[in-house]
Amino acid sequence: MVCLLNEQILNKVEEFLGDVNKNLPEGMELEYEGFYERGFFVTKKRYALIENKNIVVKGLELVRRDWAPVAKKTQEQVLRAILEEANPKKAAKIIKSVVEEIKEGKIPLEDLVIHTQITKNPEDYVQMAPHVLAAKRAIANGRKISRGSIIRYVIVRGKDPISKRAIPLEDVDVSDYDPTYYIENQVLPAVSRIVEALGYSKEDILHKEKQVSLDSYFS
Repeated sequence: MVCLLNEQILNKVEEFLGDVNKNLPEGMELEYEGFYERGFFVTKKRYALIENKNIVVKGLELVRRDWAPVAKKTQEQVLRAILEEANPKKAAKIIKSVVEEIKEGKIPLEDLVIHTQITKNPEDYVQMAPHVLAAKRAIANGRKISRGSIIRYVIVRGKDPISKRAIPLEDVDVSDYDPTYYIENQVLPAVSRIVEALGYSKEDILHKEKQVSLDSYFS
C-alpha cells in the first residue's frame, strides 16, 4: 500500500513539473530533487528530511566540523527519533541520557574532540580563539603546526576562559574534560532548536519529562 501511494505521489509530481515547466521562461526549469517521507523544519534554512532512512540535513550542527562528535551524534539520534518514529518523548530521553553520561565521565575521549582548521600561521593571530591557543600548546610541545593544519582539542576543567582551557588531544586525559562545557556549549545548543520546536524547554530536558502532543508537528 505504501509503495503504491509513493508511486502515485511521484506520478503527480511528474505531472506537476510538466505543467509548471512548460509555462516557465526559456532557460528556467523546475527540477525534482527527492521524495522525503517526513521532514522537520527548525527555520527556513535549517531543516532535516528523511528518505529511505537517509537523513538530509541543512544548516544544523550535524554537518559542521567544529562541533564535537558527542553533539553531532546526539543530534542525529534525536532527529531519527523524530523523523523515523515520530517520537519526541524518546528524543528528550536521548538527550537526558547523554547529559547524564557526560556528567558521569562516560563519554569516550574521541567523542569530545573539536576539530578546527588553522587558516593562517598561529603567530599571525591577534584574537586568541580556543583552536589558536591549542595550536600554540601543540607547538610548545614540539609538534609542527602551520596554516591549513587541523587542530584537535578538548576543553578541560578550570576557572580560566574557555579559550585557555583548549588542550590538544595528544596532551589530555579523558578524566580532565569539562562536563559543563560539553553540556552547555555542545550538546544542548545542537538540539535546543529542535526540541523547543516540539514544546520542550531546556529545563524540561534537564530536570523533568513532559508529554508533547504531535498534532502541531504532523499537521
